[in-house]
Amino acid sequence: MKTLIKNAHVISPDVDLKKANVLIEKGKIKLVTTEAVPQKGVETVVDLRGKYLMPGFIDVHLHGACGFDVCDATPEAIGKIAEAKLAEGCTSFLPTTLTVANKTLKAAAKAVAAYKKDERFAKVIGIHLEGPFINPSCCGAQNPAFVRQPNIKEVLAISAISPVKLISYAPEMKGGDAFAAACFENGIVPSCGHTGATFAQFLPAYDKGLRHLTHFCNQMTKLHHREIGMVGAGFLLDDLNTEVICDRIHLCDDMLRLVFWKRDLAHVQMITDSLRCSHCPDGYAFEMGGLKVELKNGEARLVEGGNLAGSTLWLNKGLKNLVDVTGLPLKDLIRVTSWNQALELGLGTELGKVQKGFRADLVALDPKTFDVCAVFVDGEQRI
Repeated sequence: MKTLIKNAHVISPDVDLKKANVLIEKGKIKLVTTEAVPQKGVETVVDLRGKYLMPGFIDVHLHGACGFDVCDATPEAIGKIAEAKLAEGCTSFLPTTLTVANKTLKAAAKAVAAYKKDERFAKVIGIHLEGPFINPSCCGAQNPAFVRQPNIKEVLAISAISPVKLISYAPEMKGGDAFAAACFENGIVPSCGHTGATFAQFLPAYDKGLRHLTHFCNQMTKLHHREIGMVGAGFLLDDLNTEVICDRIHLCDDMLRLVFWKRDLAHVQMITDSLRCSHCPDGYAFEMGGLKVELKNGEARLVEGGNLAGSTLWLNKGLKNLVDVTGLPLKDLIRVTSWNQALELGLGTELGKVQKGFRADLVALDPKTFDVCAVFVDGEQRI
């Protein structure tokens, strides 16, 4: 089956191409050109009328949406979350768990595996375990009752049900550096998150290859002039793949500018860290790992203590925030929405670019509002 997308404004890493035509065949991009494309054999023509055409977004950190959470551990929950992500322009994602009991993590993995048998919406690349091997003093909205020491056997048992691709943990925990090495041996990306590590405590895991920071600046050691902590590490070590929640709440506008103007954008990844209250109205209340959370003024916070619990961010709105706040060109910003994620997950030759030979995972956005107009997954138009 051939599909022709015409009159597109193609935005891809280092590419800004107006009045472009994109030919799709057998789920892959066959041609990207500003010249006319012969329509022989083309079954479907989509006229974008100048709208942006971008690589489909990849969200590596999200917990839920539309009243559902990954740890609800049902195929319905994963499907509803995948449907909501698709509406944001997300074509691939990592369902992200909480710090909960082992049996709940295994049940969640079974639900993910069930959804993957018929991926009707966004595609699952693998699971992101956020916890349970975190620093109990840096739990944020994670439940400290379920915190435990790093255990690669537990991770591999979950991964045997449905592959784990990323795990956020505190490297200062006992055996944290060896745990990072064990993750790499099993094809899992270790990430530093919910951590009280000093810079010196982080370095042994860094020496083992750890190169990822979970929701930068949130629930990690702050920058100080006598101890740079993990925030300082994020600026000092350019090769750290840094997750950024671009909702203008978790990071203020000035911090977003600091990150995007001073960091190498090849190592920044936009995430949502969205909760079940994403896509829900203000006043929505729920529990997260046994902790009560309420949505007020677009902010999801713990009822007790007031900690931010996560976000309600949509990926397309996050990209618009970055354009508005940083002023950087879209052809530069676009790599933080998908290609950087694809590269780290070993998919950088097939996802994250509008380029010949890549999967036809694409999103079309309105240039003024960044509203999602169309989404293609493996060449199939799903929105």
